[in-house]
Amino acid sequence: MSRGQKKKEIETLTQKLTGLKAQREKMAEATREWAEKRNKSNEQVKKLRTEINGIKNERDKLNEQVQDLKLQRNALREKIREKIDAIKELRQKRETVAEKKPPRSHQSLQEEVESIDWEIQTSLLTPQEEKELVEQVKQLETQLSIHKKHEHLVQKIHELQAEIRAIDAKGKLLHEKLTATAQKSQEFHKKMIEKIEELKKYKTEANNLHQLFLQAKEKTKPVEAEILQLLNQLKKMRGEIRGEEEQERKQNEENLREKLQMETREKLKRGYKLTLEEFKLLNENGDETAED
Repeated sequence: MSRGQKKKEIETLTQKLTGLKAQREKMAEATREWAEKRNKSNEQVKKLRTEINGIKNERDKLNEQVQDLKLQRNALREKIREKIDAIKELRQKRETVAEKKPPRSHQSLQEEVESIDWEIQTSLLTPQEEKELVEQVKQLETQLSIHKKHEHLVQKIHELQAEIRAIDAKGKLLHEKLTATAQKSQEFHKKMIEKIEELKKYKTEANNLHQLFLQAKEKTKPVEAEILQLLNQLKKMRGEIRGEEEQERKQNEENLREKLQMETREKLKRGYKLTLEEFKLLNENGDETAED
């Protein structure tokens, strides 16, 4: 191939290379766009993971509160059961004592005891009369003790019933708080599930975009290979042209030097005086004529 043909081929290859580079840039732009879209989806995935962790932590805290409230509620229920059992036991005792209650009322017996005590303290009694009255008081106090025991049991039952009502009221408030907390926990859980579904969507999208990115990147490889081949081709051809031009330059220089040498010899033969440069030129090849 002549040098002219080579230069024409270089021009053709250069134009083709320019087109391929433009094609490669276009493909690279598409690859960058897929990468940007993928990165945006990955950013969403990262953001959602952070949000999900935050929501999960809040939900877990609420669940811990629910468990604690359940323990408190169960403890109150246990206290109520214990007090109910205590009331049952007291009622059995009250029934047993009630069976022994005297027919006379507490007030009647108490008034009689006080009357006898007054009589003992204010009247002149014989020892026998006093003894009889004291014995009578003892009998009355025995009957009074049954009344007092019965009343004590009734009072204790009322106290326990009041305590149960107070605990029950506290339990209701606790249950309301537990229900509200559990509901709030469910809301957080629902929100977390929604965010997880959203995360899955973005993760799938990111994976698909990454595949498209890889496919786009893969498509550039043949173009890159062709560009590299053309560059090597151009480099080789340009090198060949430079080599030929260098060889031609050297040949031209050699021809010019020989021509100058011939002209200088002719000048010397005619008897003309040579310049220092002309003298050096003749001596380049060890020309003996210049020494004569």
